[in-house]
Amino acid sequence: MNSRFRFTGTAVCAVALFWLALVQGRSFQRGGEPPSTPAPPGEEQDSKLPNGKSQRDEILKQEREQNIKDAALLAQLAQELKEDLEKNDRFILSLDTLKKTDDIEKLAKKIRSRIRHN
Repeated sequence: MNSRFRFTGTAVCAVALFWLALVQGRSFQRGGEPPSTPAPPGEEQDSKLPNGKSQRDEILKQEREQNIKDAALLAQLAQELKEDLEKNDRFILSLDTLKKTDDIEKLAKKIRSRIRHN
């Protein structure tokens, strides 16, 4: 009985492949374009902007500029946090200081996300 299921499965696969080849051949004969193969994962097609520049390059350029601005803001927040910690009593922290730590964490995650995206 096991060989019967194996034979049936093989026959179904063969018929499906034959049908697929037949349909592909007919669409190609009718003037349709041959089926396109997707680009490899690392080589996606790059669209051009109206000014002729690569859209991907422009996005990367803007992300780099935003990373630089965010890194400067991150350094400023870290410096302010350091100053707040030095001037406050060791047992008391202000809510503003805690908010700065949250802002630093969010900003660092944004930068890391943009860098990993590339």
